[in-house]
Amino acid sequence: MIKDILVHLDGSSNDELRLQHAEAIASASQAHLTGLFTNFLANDASAAPFDGSAIAAGVIAELNEQARREGDVSEQRLTEHLARLSVRNEIRRIDGTLGQLARLTASAARCADLFVASRPYDGNDGERWGNLFEAVLFESGRGIYVVPPGRKPSDGIRQVLIAWCNTRETARAIAEATPFIENATRTTVLLVDPERDSVGGQPEPEIEVARHLDRHGTRVEVSLLESGGRPVSEIIRDEARRLSTDLVVMGAYGHSRAREWVLGGATIDMLTCSEIPILMAH
Repeated sequence: MIKDILVHLDGSSNDELRLQHAEAIASASQAHLTGLFTNFLANDASAAPFDGSAIAAGVIAELNEQARREGDVSEQRLTEHLARLSVRNEIRRIDGTLGQLARLTASAARCADLFVASRPYDGNDGERWGNLFEAVLFESGRGIYVVPPGRKPSDGIRQVLIAWCNTRETARAIAEATPFIENATRTTVLLVDPERDSVGGQPEPEIEVARHLDRHGTRVEVSLLESGGRPVSEIIRDEARRLSTDLVVMGAYGHSRAREWVLGGATIDMLTCSEIPILMAH
């Protein structure tokens, strides 16, 4: 059950779209919405180099003071915006460097049911927040609802597509998405390039997860597709469009800290190209 939603705000034009999605989810689940405003500071003046430290510290302090003043204006605008929303809400602000903001946001997300953020890797303004996104994904223990650029929220999340892989990460994503799945009219479990290696006549994992989800009261179908050499992410997106999917559910893979290795091919492709919201967890 989703009762506490945290949405990332940064004072940019992307805030409006993130708030629309967060408000739609909060309204459907009667949840409380917290807007987390991350105000970027260039650096810590105390960390200025020894040579010319007084000058450098002064410049940094001036830049950060300007950033705080601009943050005050953005915070006031966001406060007025949230006051017009139809759900219970509050705004919270943190100021810091990119690293500090990433760490503090991951900490804040641990005390919410869901974190709402923009799709991070499409080369637009959201690219700045890639490290923050990864910090929440890998360190918060919570799922992230990923908003694609320009995508308005659906009237309701009725069609859910699960990009199934028999991994812990996928199981985590499904667990985080269960409140959406329970209210969906149809859930499709998609498996690309299935491998058949069951032992002792045991049911295939995708059949087992379909049975598990069926017990949550939603209509579940299993779709087995061959990639034919096409990227898995392309198959997922095509199937999502064919089914008029409102939400794709998938796990994020890998353990290394290098982005290319952390997220894996299909995961990072979806976070770069998907035009459909994603519920992702690790």
